[in-house]
Amino acid sequence: MECHLVFDIEMENLRRKARFVAGGHMLDPPAIMTYASVVGRETVRIALTMAALNDLEVKCSDIKGAYLTAPCEEKVWTRLGPEFGPDAGKKALVVRALYGLKSAGASFSRHLSDCMRHLGYSPCKADPNLWMKRAVRPDDGLDYWMYVLLYVNDCMAISHNAEAELHKIDKYFPMKKCSIGEPDLYLGSKLRKVTLENGVEAWSMSPSKYVQEAVRKMDEYSQQRGTPLSKCKAKTSWPKDYSAELDSSNELDNNAASQYQTMIGVLHWMVELGRVDVITEVSLLASHLAAPREGHMDTALHLFAYLKGRHNARMVFDPSYPDIDMSKFKTCDWKHFYGDVQEAVPLDAPKALGKEIDLRLFVDSDHAGDKRTRRSRTGYFIFLNNAPVIWLSKKQPTLETAVFGAEFVAMKNGVERLRGLRYKLRMMGIPVNGPSYVFGDNMSVIHNTQTPESTLKKKSNQICYHFVHEAVASGEITTGHIDTTENVGGLATKVITSAPKREYLVDKVLHDIYERHWHLLSGKGLLRFPGLDDQIRLVMGQDNPTSSVELAI
Repeated sequence: MECHLVFDIEMENLRRKARFVAGGHMLDPPAIMTYASVVGRETVRIALTMAALNDLEVKCSDIKGAYLTAPCEEKVWTRLGPEFGPDAGKKALVVRALYGLKSAGASFSRHLSDCMRHLGYSPCKADPNLWMKRAVRPDDGLDYWMYVLLYVNDCMAISHNAEAELHKIDKYFPMKKCSIGEPDLYLGSKLRKVTLENGVEAWSMSPSKYVQEAVRKMDEYSQQRGTPLSKCKAKTSWPKDYSAELDSSNELDNNAASQYQTMIGVLHWMVELGRVDVITEVSLLASHLAAPREGHMDTALHLFAYLKGRHNARMVFDPSYPDIDMSKFKTCDWKHFYGDVQEAVPLDAPKALGKEIDLRLFVDSDHAGDKRTRRSRTGYFIFLNNAPVIWLSKKQPTLETAVFGAEFVAMKNGVERLRGLRYKLRMMGIPVNGPSYVFGDNMSVIHNTQTPESTLKKKSNQICYHFVHEAVASGEITTGHIDTTENVGGLATKVITSAPKREYLVDKVLHDIYERHWHLLSGKGLLRFPGLDDQIRLVMGQDNPTSSVELAI
């Protein structure tokens, strides 16, 4: 196997790097797994919310060398080149998982897993890259699960003494210099602790830096194309009266189509990082990856131009318990129809520790929204307390002839995802007691799911009907009606161009994206200027209200 040196310069600090890499492309792929799996993004959001809810520390670090710390699991050798001096020409066995080997990622992942088990951690059965260990906080005797989240070589520890846990890992896997400490950039997002208006401290993620860098690169491409973003006045995220599925412009050539696919990949990652205000727009454009047209490219660039002026958005994982109007929900006797059905609770779940949580699902559909195929669209948001943790916008696989059917299919999909989330939370050792609250804006569907005597004879919808009914009967969920103007699920089903309605719904899931008048908390407060990452803290004096001003960057 041939090896070679790769030279690079890091753009962040202009540090020069050289790495000896293997020509893994010359080897046959091993029969076993060849990649390093990573922690799920929703798991990260859940963990950050629980950290704030249980008042735990969050610290991050970066493993130095990553793959090179693991032994090579393949039997390979190479002939040394002139860079080895007097040993040039000799045969050498490869004993470390060099970058370039097809099994390097899996070797590192297994080696790191052995270390975590040695330190007393166990992998979560719902996400094997979340490692758990039971702990007791000495200050108040809180019995809880501390977590270590692994995303290849990025480590995040959540504990009452998180830094100490990372130093334990550091003894076996050396961390980069000065990388152990407060989280900064994580998976391309700015991670920061903020204080909300109600005084609650919460973690937040802002992809602003990633969005700005993506916009800069797209601006360079648009200038080469002759349509610079600076000349695009994108006040809305979507061109007026444009339907992507009806676009009949010329198809893009291979190079432009590849660029379009790259752009959609970047937009998709923005949505993963929290830019859920454009989730429907990205989903609509992603439906045309196979054969994109000029109009699709123009619309994608229009979306980047919009993001250029709205890059500063922050998703806050608020651990506060929501105010739920219980009058919207009904209690009925379902035993006559579904017997003594109960929710399937995993028998091998770890003991539930820490504070309880509430789950809410806001679901909606856009009936026959696709003008070419008349397929409907499912959209939903799931909140853990007041923190958004899961979202989806996807075209339905079946053709529904009525709004009722489209709404029921959407609710079934949302409840399925909610069921998976309840399982994951239990396997993370988080108390899940009582039903999850499902909100929809279609009165017929809500009435149908609240009334055991209701019937449905259309076979195509009976599966969704009984699936949701059984979830209600088991106490897993309860459904309630919400006005369309209040349903945040609408963001994931339709492109909302009405500024007041869009801003109202976006404000329910994102902070700082729209300009607002600054507000002052009572006593020692926080003056916030949305649109800026800077925060100005004003310490109030009794006689002089501006006795001290501190700028925190």
